[in-house]
Parts: sequence; structure tokens; C-alpha cells
Amino acid sequence: MKLPSALRLSPRWTPYVLISPFLILFTIFGLFPLLFSLYLAFQSWEPTAGIAAMEFVGAGNFAFALRDDWFWKSLFNTAWLALASGVPQHLVAIPLAVFIHTSFSRGRDAVIGAYFLPYITSTVAIAIMFSSLFSTDFGMVNVALGAVFGAKPVDWLGLPENIKPAIAMIVFWRYVGFNVVLYLAALQTIPKDIYEAATMDGAGRLQQFFHITLPSLKPMIFFGVTLSIIGGLQLFEEPFILTGGRGGSDQSGMTTAIYLYRMAFDFNDFGAASAMSWLLFVLVALLTWLTNKAFAPKKGSA
Repeated sequence: MKLPSALRLSPRWTPYVLISPFLILFTIFGLFPLLFSLYLAFQSWEPTAGIAAMEFVGAGNFAFALRDDWFWKSLFNTAWLALASGVPQHLVAIPLAVFIHTSFSRGRDAVIGAYFLPYITSTVAIAIMFSSLFSTDFGMVNVALGAVFGAKPVDWLGLPENIKPAIAMIVFWRYVGFNVVLYLAALQTIPKDIYEAATMDGAGRLQQFFHITLPSLKPMIFFGVTLSIIGGLQLFEEPFILTGGRGGSDQSGMTTAIYLYRMAFDFNDFGAASAMSWLLFVLVALLTWLTNKAFAPKKGSA
């Protein structure tokens, strides 16, 4: 049955109609919140007072954020956690991926799945599990430390100096498998002929790793490091659940994302929270640009 000519779409407009559901949803749930947060960054607004209570304050929210000691402390905590968890991820993931790639012919998928499982596991489940593992009196971490080293029980989630290392260990454990999968995918694209030629020339495995494997993995390392920077600076779920949403003792586990959340929903200052979020965006963009410059080919190199 043919549709009436009035209901038929012109070939010129058909593609736009077909993608319109995505565009509509993106505009409502993506573009509008983004632009609204930028607008809020220049407003003083308590949401309980309604939209009409907005008051333009110019750059006042940004000035407040740059003078706020808690904001700077949250940035320090975020940078500490990003470095302490992100750098070891790649230092472990690269050699581990090489080992799996060269040592497992059968059962490789099962090994990869075991390492990747933490990444797809619910963050809430992981945080609850590690809350039990890091328990002062009955946690398995303290039990193991006591049995092996005779160490006294450590208050991992109570003392300020222990909160960040505990969170960093959880983040490392969760995301190292994701990076292993990335590097395994990149390793499979390296031609075997290169290794065979290097072996015939007398190059050992260590020489092949530093002169063939690492240079070939450079684009994937750039991709993985970029993801780690973005994810590390946006760290929220693990420290939020482990510290009860308050940042722990002396705010040692309060990341910038947690502070933004508290500024908006605990202190009802959405303007300052929006300004801080855009400052965080600028920091992420700057570090991403620096990473790109660091991994860019040197002038004159092949």
C-alpha cells in the first residue's frame, strides 16, 4: 500500500528525519545541561528559591573557587589519586599484556576476561567489598598483613594518611584490566615478521620489547594515558562510597568531583559548583593537550 504523496518524505530530508531522535535527545540531555551549567557559572542561585532568584555575579563564582581552600585541597587529592593509581596501571598493564600475548595460546580469552571483570563490575559492589576488606578489625587486608609481616591492624578508612592509598589501590585494581585489553589489542596489530627479523639479527626479548614493542604501542599508550587522565580527574564513585560522601577524615578522600557534588547538593550553591566544574574542564583540556604534545612525533623523525 503506497502512502499518500503528502506523507512521503523527500530524499533530501529523509536522513535528517532518521537522525532526529538522537539529535532531540542529545539536545535535551546533553547540550542543554552543558550550556545551562555554563550559564549558572556566572549566576548566584539557590535552587529552592526558583529560577527567578538567579542573580548575575559575573566572574565572582570563579574568584570564589580560586580562593577556596577546600577546592584546592580537592584538586590535590584528585591529582594524588590520579598519579598513584594511573601511573602503576600502565607500568603493570604493558608488560602483563605482553606476557599474556606471548605465553597464552589456549585459554587466553579466559585470562583476559578475568582481568577485565573488575572493570565491568558495579562500582557500588566493588566499594562495598573493599570496605569489608579494609575493615580495621576483621578485614582480610589486615589479616594478611598480620599473618605475613606481623603488622598491627591498620585503620585504612579512618586515618587521613591511609584513605588515599586505599582508594588508589581500588582504582588500580579496577582499571588495570581495561588497559591490559587495550594493549593486547594493539599487540595483535604488530607484524610477527618484525620480531622474526630481530631474532635473526640476535636481538633478545628485552631489546625487542624496548625497540619494537614499546614504539609500536605508542599510539595506544597515548590513548590509554589520555583516558586515565580524564578518568582520574573525574574520580567520584569509589571515594564517594568509601568515605560516605563526605571525603573521609580531614577531607583526605574528597576529590574535586565529590566537592562539586557537595557544593551543589549539600551547600545549595549551584553557581559555584558550575564554576568549579568548568575550571576542572579547563584543567582536563590542558593536561590532555600537554599529553598530546608529549606523544607527538618529534620534528625530523621518521
